Amino acid sequence: MTIKNWHAEHQQTLTRGQRAADTLRNGMGSWPFIGLFVLAMLLWATTNSVVLRNLSWDPYPYILLNLFLSMLAGLQGAILLIAAKRQDGISSAMAQHDFDTNVASKVEIDRLVELCEQHKTMIRELHDLIQNHPGLPVTADA
Repeated sequence: MTIKNWHAEHQQTLTRGQRAADTLRNGMGSWPFIGLFVLAMLLWATTNSVVLRNLSWDPYPYILLNLFLSMLAGLQGAILLIAAKRQDGISSAMAQHDFDTNVASKVEIDRLVELCEQHKTMIRELHDLIQNHPGLPVTADA
């Protein structure tokens, strides 16, 4: 009996869009992304406020930056919803797989219990046979 890795098989069936949503979700939910995001905001503010005061393309209160952040938030929300929807599907499929595994295990355990009961019955019958027929030869080879 071969043991299947459900997750590995599932990964092979993903579409390009599903893999992209997972990659973006994992990237946006990471510390490196947060660090780069904060660094980009600091560079934007520094460049537009201090370094290029006379040549700034987006002076304080950074209207263009606010526009970009709003668009980013809208995209992030959509990507995170797509990823959450996919995660719900994965969780549902994994729950079904767990249920199927449990049912198969129960069938196998029930079969083993039945086999143990048969062995107990056979041992009891042999014990009774030996008790009721004390003249039977008992060999250690059997």
